[in-house]
Amino acid sequence: MDEPTLKITDSRTSKDYEAPIQNATIRAMDLRQIKEDSNEFGMLSYDPGYTNTASCTSRITYIDGEKGILRYHGFPIESLAENCMYTEVAYLLLHGELPTTSELRNWNEEINHHTMVHENIKKFVDGFLYDAHPMGILVSSVAALSTFYPDAKRIESRSNRRLQQLRLISKIPTLAAYAFRHSLGLPYAYPDNDLTYTENFMNMLWKRTELRYKSSPVLAKALDVLFILHADHEQNCSTSTMRTVSSANSDPYVATAAASGALYGPLHGGANEAVLQMLDEIGSAKNIPEFINRVKAGEVRLMGFGHRVYKSYDPRARIIRQVADEVFEVTGRSPKIDLAKELERIALEDDYFVKRKLYPNVDFYSGIIYEAMGFRPEMFTVLFAIPRTSGWLAHWEELMLDPERRIARPRQVYLGPEEREFVPIDKRLGEAQKAHN
Repeated sequence: MDEPTLKITDSRTSKDYEAPIQNATIRAMDLRQIKEDSNEFGMLSYDPGYTNTASCTSRITYIDGEKGILRYHGFPIESLAENCMYTEVAYLLLHGELPTTSELRNWNEEINHHTMVHENIKKFVDGFLYDAHPMGILVSSVAALSTFYPDAKRIESRSNRRLQQLRLISKIPTLAAYAFRHSLGLPYAYPDNDLTYTENFMNMLWKRTELRYKSSPVLAKALDVLFILHADHEQNCSTSTMRTVSSANSDPYVATAAASGALYGPLHGGANEAVLQMLDEIGSAKNIPEFINRVKAGEVRLMGFGHRVYKSYDPRARIIRQVADEVFEVTGRSPKIDLAKELERIALEDDYFVKRKLYPNVDFYSGIIYEAMGFRPEMFTVLFAIPRTSGWLAHWEELMLDPERRIARPRQVYLGPEEREFVPIDKRLGEAQKAHN
């Protein structure tokens, strides 16, 4: 069977071109053959925000936004959230298969072995003001780890890469807990390696004077589920940042810090905080119709609805909605959950939102749960970064093994002036003065 091709006719020259089609894509370099004359650079594709450009091939995460499907290495997110703990899913993302009992036991032991951070990191965190944003502390301290582990620069070694992956997955919760306790003026709590990953994180967050912190099994399981849902999500802004920085052969600590910096942006990792602010603004259910009208008039945004990828119900949002009720049995019911559910009901009965395929996403309910568990909104993005680290590292490992790996260097379309004559400073007139004359 002949290889499928895309036939292109350039209306400027009436010339025909062919580009091979593979995996429903064409190579962008195949466009370079299209020229109006032989001295041209060749045709480029222009795609602000990379809305229809594939930057890599990947075998990690599959998303079908139209059908609301999310899978890690082929496993439906619903099955993983129901049956796994987060460290199982982290193993899956990095190794491509779910672990056996012995593999999971060894994996958890290895993670526990690396949960401590150098004591100088505490001094580093102490250097921030008490009201410094926890995400700013996390980004900085993750980058600082690069100076503690110079061996991380040996990225060509598979065994060395695995060591750095273990260190990062293990230490991110410790750094996150340090940032949290610094904001409260509390002494730092050391890891307890007899606890599970999420229980240990809760221990470092909330331990006071008791000999051993005892977490709620329900809340620990809820954190496991939330961590699983946030572990990876294909080529989003932060994951693309991880790959871009890593393409320069940067070590994984600075690459993870860069990815965390992308996540820090309110359009990426801060959306669930915006949902809480919106619910506070609405106040009560009787105000929802007026708010909906303001949304349709373009005066405000309906936060937590719609997604760049999903054009149906975000499967993660459906899972979180179920987890919320279990959490509230322990913490007490938040009035915001009833307000959120009523807002969802009214919005999904309105043709304005249905026609635009605006459905709740993962951020719509996650912030409500985090708040009920005792987290302030500033910590929400930090809680996102902890599980997403395993996804970032899975993409880093995949990039390191990619035979087509090249340093990322997008093209641009230059629209500035042509060559201009240099004018000495004493003969220059400001633009405002030129206009006046």
